[in-house]
Amino acid sequence: MSEFRPRRFDILPLVIKNLLIINGLVFFGQYTMGEIQNPSANHFLEDLFALHYWGSPLFKPHQFLTHLFMHGSIGHLFSNMFTLWMFGSTLENLWGSKRFLIFYLICGLGAALCHMGVVTYENMRLTHDINAYFSDPSLANFNTLTAHFDLSTDKIVFSYPNSPAELEMSKLYIHNYQIEYRDISTLGASGAVFGLLFAFGYLFPNSLVYLYFLFPMKAKYIVAAMIIFELVSGIRNSAGDNVAHFAHLGGVLFSYLLLRNWNKKNRRHFY
Repeated sequence: MSEFRPRRFDILPLVIKNLLIINGLVFFGQYTMGEIQNPSANHFLEDLFALHYWGSPLFKPHQFLTHLFMHGSIGHLFSNMFTLWMFGSTLENLWGSKRFLIFYLICGLGAALCHMGVVTYENMRLTHDINAYFSDPSLANFNTLTAHFDLSTDKIVFSYPNSPAELEMSKLYIHNYQIEYRDISTLGASGAVFGLLFAFGYLFPNSLVYLYFLFPMKAKYIVAAMIIFELVSGIRNSAGDNVAHFAHLGGVLFSYLLLRNWNKKNRRHFY
């Protein structure tokens, strides 16, 4: 069997339709409040609903769920919602609305948990490196800190201090950097969407997907390439790309665990 043909295929199933509407309305709210493409705006919605590190004063438990409905740009929103519709429609038609919604939310929450684990590790390492440098501001400790974290910006090149006054200024700068790093927000449905994309490739590995609407490629190869890319990018922590790669992989992991559990007693054919 090479193709899946449900008895009734809805091109815009109920859950996906409502997810598109909710994400669109939330993005409209972000835009009208000036939180999109405006770093100097008062990011009230982002502070309240985007996911923050548990050690940040901005963290609230509800953010594990609410961050799934926020996005940082129109391109971010479009890519996630298009992928949600393109691959999720088949899955919702296959499973039904209730199971699809459960799957989507568990993948999103799982991705957030994995991301929180990575963020916790990174903040703990930053605190360790900073404490080591503050207690002994040697060149070796400075190099360790800057090797793990890029403290330079477009306007400031952070370099080793050459005087007591520069040392005090560097400590103040590092302290502010630590606060900003702790309070970084994570938003977007990418973790849940990656879970859907993996599920499609898992259940329909030989289905053809047309990249850029031109180049046919089997779903299993797309999923494999996606996982390898995210893993390599996450390990390398690509130069400030601000992408939560391990959240994407977390969505894939929880997608696999759910699919494996659901198929234990009902081993379906792959399409």
